[in-house]
Amino acid sequence: MKSDSSKKHGLDPEALPGHVAIIMDGNGRWARKKLMNRVLGHEKGADTVREIITACRKLGIRILTLYAFSTENWSRPDKEVNALMTLLKKFVRSETDELFNQNIRLNVIGQKDRLPDDVQTVLDSAMEKTRGNTMMTLNLALSYGAREEITRAVKKIALKARQGEITGDDIDEKLVADHFYTSGMPDPDLLIRTSGEMRVSNFLLWQIAYSEFFFTKTLWPDFTEQEFINILMDYQKRDRRFGKVIC
Repeated sequence: MKSDSSKKHGLDPEALPGHVAIIMDGNGRWARKKLMNRVLGHEKGADTVREIITACRKLGIRILTLYAFSTENWSRPDKEVNALMTLLKKFVRSETDELFNQNIRLNVIGQKDRLPDDVQTVLDSAMEKTRGNTMMTLNLALSYGAREEITRAVKKIALKARQGEITGDDIDEKLVADHFYTSGMPDPDLLIRTSGEMRVSNFLLWQIAYSEFFFTKTLWPDFTEQEFINILMDYQKRDRRFGKVIC
């Protein structure tokens, strides 16, 4: 069911992206510009996460995938990693009831088993509570890296072949995609990256093959619902051909 809210903002509800992926970048730079501790930048970034989740639910976007913590982020100073894990646990715990009430399903993509046990417990509880929700899916990419995801898929496929469950002829794009964390989900229609960086940073490398990209110089803590809507309006003006020629 399409949301009437999108029409109020000048959007075509029939042309909204079904799946939006966002690389949330710039929390540290936002804090540095304001002479604050980097952790405060992440806390302000969490407020933006709430705003954009709410906007997606209101507009009728069915899947939102947020790049929250990459496999490379484990190399950051322990103090910052610990603070991020504490903030993640606090955020999920505080938002679970709201996600449930808004009919949003929480899902995690990435190496969830690498997260601290207490964080896994909170995530598991939230996913269990919201797993029957049907209006929107929120994917948090945690300890996620696309190369790791692809390597993991190859290993699983190789094991099935070795055990005789599949043959080489069975391996096609669908089978490969079925072994990703995003199995069963449509690929992102739109990828947004904040903070002015123009790279994808090991995020959904397979899945974004035909995504529309939008790069904004806005730092994530300053990203707003209105800028998000403006990006959606830009998206709706694009001609998506998927490699085909439209006469």
